[in-house]
Amino acid sequence: MLPFLERLLLRWEVYAPVRAGGGVEFTRLGRGGSICLDFPNSRIPPKSIFFPQKETMFRFEKDEQGFRVEPPRGLDRERILFGMRPCDVHAMALLDRVFGGGEFHDPYYLDKRKRSVIVTIGCNQPAATCFCSSTGSGPFSRTGADLFFTDIGESYVVDILTKKGGEVVEEGFLADASSEEVEKAERIASEAAKSLVSFVEVEGLEQSLDRMGESPFWARVSEKCTGCAICTFLCPTCHCFDMADEGGEFKGKRVRHWDSCLFPLFTQQASGHNPRPTGRERMRQRIMHKFNYFVKSFGEAACVGCGRCIIYCPVNFDIRKVIEGIKGQEVEWERSRKVDNRGGGFCARADETGERACGQSLSSHAGQGDRD
Repeated sequence: MLPFLERLLLRWEVYAPVRAGGGVEFTRLGRGGSICLDFPNSRIPPKSIFFPQKETMFRFEKDEQGFRVEPPRGLDRERILFGMRPCDVHAMALLDRVFGGGEFHDPYYLDKRKRSVIVTIGCNQPAATCFCSSTGSGPFSRTGADLFFTDIGESYVVDILTKKGGEVVEEGFLADASSEEVEKAERIASEAAKSLVSFVEVEGLEQSLDRMGESPFWARVSEKCTGCAICTFLCPTCHCFDMADEGGEFKGKRVRHWDSCLFPLFTQQASGHNPRPTGRERMRQRIMHKFNYFVKSFGEAACVGCGRCIIYCPVNFDIRKVIEGIKGQEVEWERSRKVDNRGGGFCARADETGERACGQSLSSHAGQGDRD
């Protein structure tokens, strides 16, 4: 273990990437533990440290005095998350808005978040499935980090970015970086950015999706999906959850656990009606939420280009191809508008979904769209 981490364990709970289960996972370190820093990214995103897959919200018990509710214990010590990749830190910034940026705040998430320090390590060698530069980040993006480490081979160049980060680095613990080391770190960052070969255009995707509520496109792209939901469970920005009471009538606990919009029961109502009865509607919801609804609510897409949903999908579903397909629908739609403008009010054209609709007037398709 790095001497730096051994020092941190004296004061903080330290979470870092370790090899486990045939992959890499973030877990709490003990003294003498072994960490792994030679990895593109962890299989399960570190959001699970702030938003666990299963979490007790409170315990309850009824006696002669009535119901008593016991909230969960807070953190015993402040935490340091060491080794997060820039894409996952970007995802945390998006989840901050979900759980704490609006009228309603989530104390379970926010307590952990406020008492944590984020230490990011840049991606020297992004994977072929990474497209973080397409979604407002990059392999050496410093946004959201308290400390930023650049691996230059024989040592790390450390950028102290916030007051919290400065408190972690004890005075005199780090030596001043030489100009050669700084230049090497900058060169590595530049080369990493150039090596990122995967790029998709997400600009304008929100507007394109506004016109695709009832498009046959959704039926086509959903045919391949099995609905296993691993893409949503491994996504660093997905945050849907369900709640349930466990225990008996007089004693038990309320828990929340991750859920997925790709599951058939996700929207099934008590009456038995399900507004998203097939894979078509559920796939549309997943893409719409990430690239349309979330953009309208928070100003950017709920995708950070980490590539996990591509790597671990059992049927090789590639969200980059879905994005390209949506843009293709838009190109077809714009082309049809030009044809329509030349031809007058009645002509062969593509409707809002990009499909040909011969002999229909412009007004016959206006206002279509499904928001469940």
